[in-house]
Amino acid sequence: IPVYQPVKLRDGAALALIQELAPELIVVAAYGRILPDEILAAPPKGCINVHSSLLPNYRGAAPIHWAVVNGDKETGVTIMHMAHELDAGDIIAQVRTPIGPDETVGQVHDRLARLGGELLVQADIAAGTARRTPQDPEQVTYAPMLSRALSPIDWNMSAKAIHDKIRGLDPWPATSTDILTGQPVKVFASRLTGQNTAKTPGTVLAAGKEGIDVACGDGAVLRILELQAPGSRRMAAA
Repeated sequence: IPVYQPVKLRDGAALALIQELAPELIVVAAYGRILPDEILAAPPKGCINVHSSLLPNYRGAAPIHWAVVNGDKETGVTIMHMAHELDAGDIIAQVRTPIGPDETVGQVHDRLARLGGELLVQADIAAGTARRTPQDPEQVTYAPMLSRALSPIDWNMSAKAIHDKIRGLDPWPATSTDILTGQPVKVFASRLTGQNTAKTPGTVLAAGKEGIDVACGDGAVLRILELQAPGSRRMAAA
């Protein structure tokens, strides 16, 4: 199977290649570039996208991450017709899946990848009968690109909000905190203990075989289970 990997899409080379290949349909999945209008118009059956959210929620680059960071209980995959505006095309089909309270973005990603592949081949594109459901512009939300600026943990947040952030930023850019060593330590896994405390948020309450317990802004206690100190490897917090 020939594999082509154009570095740029707007210099004409990619369009020339697509015109030579003359595909009936283009399918895009987890692709980090915007297709120019000339490419979108090239295949007679159009271009469709496998997007890892329930559009119009979470248009953009990091829909799975933000669904987990925001503590959503459900996400899914959307098969959609591509349009000039990012992730704004008509919806062909959707499938939903729950997000477990302790699932990481990697676990959700792998499940959505499988569901997206299954849903894609069920969408009746070839017959030309695939439905077109316009997105409701009033329901649009966005999932912007991730950056290291998101990493620091604010212990004044609730324990659940911090737990969700840790799950949603694993493995990159990962959350971090300096309350343990005075230097930023990456935090990769946590657990809600169900305990409460009157201590100041960010106070380390205990450190033992179960992990490191920290007071949070809502009075709840979050247990750090996995971390990585500067210059070290990822390891159990104990």
